[in-house]
Amino acid sequence: MPLSHILAPVDFSEKSECAARYAEALQKRFGSRITLLHVLPPPHYEFGAMEVGGSVLEELFRSRAEQAKRDLDEFLAEELPPASAERLIVEGDPAAKIVKTAHDLGVSLIVMPTHGYGTFRRFILGSVTAKVLHDADCPVWTGVHMEAARVEDVRLGKVAVGLDLRSQSERTLMWARRFAQEVGAELTLIHVMPYLEGPGGEPADPEWQRRMEASAMEEIRDLMKRLGWEAPVRIGCGDVPDTVCRLAKEWGADLLVIGRGSASGVLGRLRANAYSIIRQSACPVVSV
Repeated sequence: MPLSHILAPVDFSEKSECAARYAEALQKRFGSRITLLHVLPPPHYEFGAMEVGGSVLEELFRSRAEQAKRDLDEFLAEELPPASAERLIVEGDPAAKIVKTAHDLGVSLIVMPTHGYGTFRRFILGSVTAKVLHDADCPVWTGVHMEAARVEDVRLGKVAVGLDLRSQSERTLMWARRFAQEVGAELTLIHVMPYLEGPGGEPADPEWQRRMEASAMEEIRDLMKRLGWEAPVRIGCGDVPDTVCRLAKEWGADLLVIGRGSASGVLGRLRANAYSIIRQSACPVVSV
């Protein structure tokens, strides 16, 4: 924060158009720079199975590169003219180049869909987004449901934060709070406790469950006290991705903010389930 520079990878699919409109909506709120990035896979990615000579392969790739440049120049040209959005083409592995470009440019946020269906569909699927989520240092804005046909369709009135109460929780919460303040959104916190079973697989003692819930609530209050503010809290119990997404949807969240990374332990499973949350969420997700 502030979101001074946004990177939007483009594969020319309808989903990447929608993601770019979210970047445009954020640009209007934050005055951000936008870089539209298209990654052109190396010749052996696209033409590796073709039995063609070296000169023919070079010509095919050169033709593809020229077409990609024309496509990128025309991509949302009226909505995002060159004056407001730089266009950049690089060659290489899509995920690796997205991450490297983000680091080289020092962007504040990457905005990309979970799946694209462009020419190189086998390279622009969820595996690319998963690698970007794993390797990028900056927050990543993604999600299955980024379907804005117009910038005016992008809603940012309600922001939910999924907290796992580990070391990254404070950073996640601070990012979400600042974002909500900047866009004038309501903010609510969500914490999910995994369903606990007693010996033999029977449900855990209700009193013990209540004590665990009270302990989690106390920890959340301590966290907010350290940060000097308060917000509504929703606590659920069950499968972490399912319950986080359900609580966010019931509240009507327009954006869900979570931490990401590997984690273990009873209170650390939210980040371990980040990919599942992103796939199931009814709204876009920012992983911090």
